[in-house]
Amino acid sequence: MKQSTALSIATGVAAAALGGLFLYSRATRPPVINPDVPEPAKPVDLTRYLGKWYELARHENRFQKGLDAVTAEYTLREDGKIGVFNSGCQGGPQGERSAVEGRAIVVDDATNAKLKVSFFGPLYTGDYWVLDHGDDYDWSIVGEPSGRYLWLLSRDAKPAPAVAEALLRRVEALGYDRWALRVTRQE
Repeated sequence: MKQSTALSIATGVAAAALGGLFLYSRATRPPVINPDVPEPAKPVDLTRYLGKWYELARHENRFQKGLDAVTAEYTLREDGKIGVFNSGCQGGPQGERSAVEGRAIVVDDATNAKLKVSFFGPLYTGDYWVLDHGDDYDWSIVGEPSGRYLWLLSRDAKPAPAVAEALLRRVEALGYDRWALRVTRQE
């Protein structure tokens, strides 16, 4: 009897902890800025997409809160997966740099535009959709199906103002509120 009571209590505590973690993750998600996320506009040549990207703007989220000088580097791993190395500086471009490594797999072989990214092992996985990109792979707009997250990326840390404005117009054409984006300060 005592053993089954202890097991019931342990099961209840574990369920409560998981429930609390679920509620915390739901409560800290950013609001939806596009309720009708479009399918990616064109296929992605992964070999051309690899390399270093600079974040120009994003819809602020808890895991990047306060980060500037944000970069993302994608590499092809020996196991065929995509290596992901994201870094940023807390409190401005001169702040302390932190980084996180992950991996991604393609989940849409027809276009290579939809990936599943994993950080911290299987504990966190997320969708990564390349919604659009420049023909020369000089810019990219990345989102995911919930419409809560969005990133504008460029190969240049500080592209010309006309390029940045064209990207913001493209974001609006995809159905996102450009004014909900936080501009990322680069060095």
